Amino acid sequence: MWGGEELDLDAYLARIGYSGEVAADLATLRAVHRAHVESLPFENLDVALGRRVPLDVKSLQAKLVGRRRGGYCYEQNSLLAAALERIGFAVAGRGARNRTRGDALTPITHALLVVTVDGQPWLADAGFGWQGPLEPVPLTDGARVEQDGWVFGVRVERVGVERVGVDRVGAEAEGVHVLRALRPEGWTDLYSFAPHALYPVDFELMNHYSSSHPRSRFIGQVVAHRPNAVVRRALVRDGLTSVGVDGAREERRVGPDELTDVLAGEFGIELDDEEAAGLVRVQRAYSAEV
Repeated sequence: MWGGEELDLDAYLARIGYSGEVAADLATLRAVHRAHVESLPFENLDVALGRRVPLDVKSLQAKLVGRRRGGYCYEQNSLLAAALERIGFAVAGRGARNRTRGDALTPITHALLVVTVDGQPWLADAGFGWQGPLEPVPLTDGARVEQDGWVFGVRVERVGVERVGVDRVGAEAEGVHVLRALRPEGWTDLYSFAPHALYPVDFELMNHYSSSHPRSRFIGQVVAHRPNAVVRRALVRDGLTSVGVDGAREERRVGPDELTDVLAGEFGIELDDEEAAGLVRVQRAYSAEV
């Protein structure tokens, strides 16, 4: 389903710095997921450059494994799905609505995975950027996990649940799962998704919208995220934000002349000369608008 037979698993494991044994068990799932998240940065740079974003395994391997590049959710989770499938896991896709933007009912544009181990479903997501989990989260109502001080939880919403400003009756089906993060101010919803399986062809459709539709938040701006156990970083347009596990927050602006150095130093993204020049132009164009 996910093209695992086409993946060079040894090269993938080397890229994410994983050298342990691999088996279709929970220990491997946790270790591979964490290594992937901490090694492959979230970024939209090909979208910002107006390039096509292919999701076939060979293209993903060339970009994310062969080069020191990253990708956004469709790329990250398609690659992770291929690796997990190759190892022997049962992997299914899901589509989620982002809830970090307030109470508006957003379209289903986020792609994630559900991996089943010994009959237990686990939420696996290497593509939600700096706000996402480091390791899989058990997909059970009331689940709460701590990952190096970062706390995530899952709850199930039923029909009839309303949120401020949005009547979700009929908008989302019964049994919608919600991934949440515990922050100093309390629990925050990250995204919601129904127990409806998606497939690579569905990821392709969502990818087309996010990479080309004029209303997509990835068009015309630079985005890069890097979660890890100590500090999570996000670059959106010209704003660089760092958040520590204690909630401490730092923000600064990134000008066009320092963009490529920040992408390399803070996010581990290496660009060729053509990419670097193109992204600097994107950054200058944004700076000229504000």
